[in-house]
Amino acid sequence: MSVQTLVPDETFTIAAEPARLDRVTAALRENGYLVHVVDTAAEARRLVTGLLPRDAAVFTATSETLRQSGITADIDESGEFVSVRAQAGDLGDDVQARIRLGATPEVIVGSVHAVTEDGELVVTSASGSQLAPYASGARKAIWVVGAQKVVPDLETALRRIRAYSLPREHLRLQEIGQASFIGKILIMEREALPERGTVVLIREPIGF
Repeated sequence: MSVQTLVPDETFTIAAEPARLDRVTAALRENGYLVHVVDTAAEARRLVTGLLPRDAAVFTATSETLRQSGITADIDESGEFVSVRAQAGDLGDDVQARIRLGATPEVIVGSVHAVTEDGELVVTSASGSQLAPYASGARKAIWVVGAQKVVPDLETALRRIRAYSLPREHLRLQEIGQASFIGKILIMEREALPERGTVVLIREPIGF
């Protein structure tokens, strides 16, 4: 399993300008999502912890955006939330158990790799573990997304995944002797259930 390139295309690190964020916000709302736009990752962190219930199981998808913002630690380590990961403990070498761990939580919090100006959310995964709850397994889904992930269209979204997100993740995993690859890609065009999906757009870049 190889990666097309190990040199990330840095053109995908530039935050979208306000006018594009306005178009994306309008498109996402038209597609059935609740949308919040904040200036910084710190604001997103406060917003997300305020949106989350304290009495329902919350699963954190593996995400550099969540890790860098501190949201992962807030949910899984603070003791304030019913964290699926914290309750599961150490699953050891049981890969299948880790993949199935967050399949049907009450709430999933994560990110995506691209958002199109038509309001499509695009995410890729090696194992696919977060894709089922993103699509329908979780009752509520919250995606925290940096402004550099906004792209014009679906073709560019898929190119961003292969030319930037994948190489960045591959290089990150190389530091611990692992590798990454594209196993599955999920494209979410519209949310059917009212108020199920929430997108938190951050005006600054964060994550892959």
